Amino acid sequence: MTPRVYGYMLEHTREPEVLRQLREETAEVHGSHMQITPEQGALLGLLVELMGARRVVEVGVFTGYSSTAMALALPADGKLVALDRDERPVAMAQRYWGLAGIAERVELRVGPAAESLKDLLARDGPGSYDMAFIDADKRAYDTYYELLLQLVRPGGLIAIDNVLFYGKVADPPPGDKAALALRDLNAKLLADPRISISMVPIGDGMTLCRRR
Repeated sequence: MTPRVYGYMLEHTREPEVLRQLREETAEVHGSHMQITPEQGALLGLLVELMGARRVVEVGVFTGYSSTAMALALPADGKLVALDRDERPVAMAQRYWGLAGIAERVELRVGPAAESLKDLLARDGPGSYDMAFIDADKRAYDTYYELLLQLVRPGGLIAIDNVLFYGKVADPPPGDKAALALRDLNAKLLADPRISISMVPIGDGMTLCRRR
């Protein structure tokens, strides 16, 4: 996709003003490349609506673009559980949850995501969530995926970001543990009979997994 075509696509992507402000502020912070793109945010919000989701879990918050996009699409009594281990960028996310008017829909848990997912399984039980989004430590994606397969209901959706990883998954550089982990996960997902999948070339690549 050429820059001109991508620019045209962005011109035709709905982005709430609060998300535009968040995106522009995030562009000034360290690690800004970790933020999802506007078209990814629009897709996640649409998926929440299509699923009729009421309970969503996000693994990896950063400054809150994806959590805000999904929480805006939830019904007023919906709940998004946001998991992250770094309090610094999450402070910006919390501010924007307030600006977006969805702070009451978001439950933040700070700490290792795998432990938080285990806690949610113990508290809420298997199959208690409609949808999940993974965008965190790439080397731990498989661990998060297996826990979310328990936490998300049959017919529910798990969306996984960065599955193309800047193209590195096609030919991982020696020693790039993140690229190798994602390459292994992509192969596993392709063969996993527990899900239906579609790898979508949006942003840095997103795989949608419907739990059978």
